[in-house]
Amino acid sequence: MSSSHRTLAKNMSKASAAVDALMNELDHPCKESIQALRALILSLDARIHEEVKWNAPSFYIADHFATFKLRPLSSIQLVLHTGAKVKANPKQFDVADPQNLLTWPAKDRCVLTLRSPEEAARHREAVAKIVTAWIKQLERNQVDHTA
Repeated sequence: MSSSHRTLAKNMSKASAAVDALMNELDHPCKESIQALRALILSLDARIHEEVKWNAPSFYIADHFATFKLRPLSSIQLVLHTGAKVKANPKQFDVADPQNLLTWPAKDRCVLTLRSPEEAARHREAVAKIVTAWIKQLERNQVDHTA
């Protein structure tokens, strides 16, 4: 087994059986890339876990922060958010996005879009940086709200 396959297997050991079952049934042209991104996200922080939310893989630490949007089938989309419910006075998030992968429907919610498996592979490092930055800001905002 190559080192990249061992890393993938290790990261997927944190995956949930429910998400695995969902993915086994998923009919999506970018399924392999979605699986690779699942493993990447799970590898970013030991506290990250996943479950099915909104009929898609969703990631959480204390609360959900990212959920795949599995439609349309023409792209891979990951919604970065601040949990299931809209916050009363959301803070503006600011995430570096030099590849212009993000669109912002709200100041505390964005959609990361990858238009093809090739683009997903090419932007792996950017996705990792964006998700890591999102988690850091989310945690900083949670501390601000409890202070």
